[in-house]
Amino acid sequence: MTLDLAFTAHDIANIRFAISPFGEVVSSVRVVKDPSAHPLLRPWAEQVRRRLRDVDWRLLSDLVPVPTIKIAGFTCTPPSTSMPDLELELATMRGAAARVRSDLDEIPGPRTKRVQALHDDPEKGLERLAVEVESYWQAVMAPFWPRIRSLLEGEILYRAKLLAEGGAQRMLADLDDAITWEDGLLRVRHRHASGARPLRGLGLLLVPCVFVSPRVASVTTPPYQPTVRYAPRGIATLWERRELEPPEALAAVLGRTRARLLAELDRPASTRELAHRAGLSEPGVNQHLTALRRAGLCSAHRTGRYVLYARTAIAEALLESHLPGAHG
Repeated sequence: MTLDLAFTAHDIANIRFAISPFGEVVSSVRVVKDPSAHPLLRPWAEQVRRRLRDVDWRLLSDLVPVPTIKIAGFTCTPPSTSMPDLELELATMRGAAARVRSDLDEIPGPRTKRVQALHDDPEKGLERLAVEVESYWQAVMAPFWPRIRSLLEGEILYRAKLLAEGGAQRMLADLDDAITWEDGLLRVRHRHASGARPLRGLGLLLVPCVFVSPRVASVTTPPYQPTVRYAPRGIATLWERRELEPPEALAAVLGRTRARLLAELDRPASTRELAHRAGLSEPGVNQHLTALRRAGLCSAHRTGRYVLYARTAIAEALLESHLPGAHG
């Protein structure tokens, strides 16, 4: 099945990106309930199952059935800003009480007692859901969020680079294996949705989402902004502690620590994330990154409250030329 999103020039001009902590929570419920369907995320699911034993997340679980055909719109409201925190998204959800009943009425199948109680009293039910989401977040998402956020922000930075180099066509061309772009039409392969959907002049919100993997999710019905959630690059590296050894010749010139940091910047990362990966202090990493920036080997890009570092083209060439088998 294929969902077709047709773009006007106005829609292309209104493409934007965002991350969604609440969206990650909702998507992760599917992973906890059926880890075998999410091979790249299974290491995370195995780590967090025990942490959920003392958490009441029954209403949240009821709202995300497995297999998932459709979920209520108020649980996947598109972010209103590019880098919202969980508190802001939960406030948005609490303000959606007027839409709860109509959203739930669109979901096929019987309701559990907890979901029916939410339908009967949306304000009270949303308050319970917000408490459950916060407890769930603290137990199984917060410990991993710095590295997840770094991956998501790096993905947005990467897409911005593609947009600058080749326009919307270059940026959209390789979003996901299930997504193709041709002549102003974005085609999304879906399990349960098909047909043409107008963007209504609102453009498209692209939300990289770790826990949506290996699927693509979309929101295309009013009053929500048309949204596509897709899996970013590099998910498999999130749960591993990598030991990237820099080329010896490069380490001899730059020093092993700075060469190691360049090697770790195979995807953009924050100072905190680099310190975690390399086993160094944040002030120490910051000093090395400052030196690398002055030498033109890395660049810094602010995304919201955080700064991400990325290798420059010069650094890429240096690392490639010093790889085993490279020829001068």
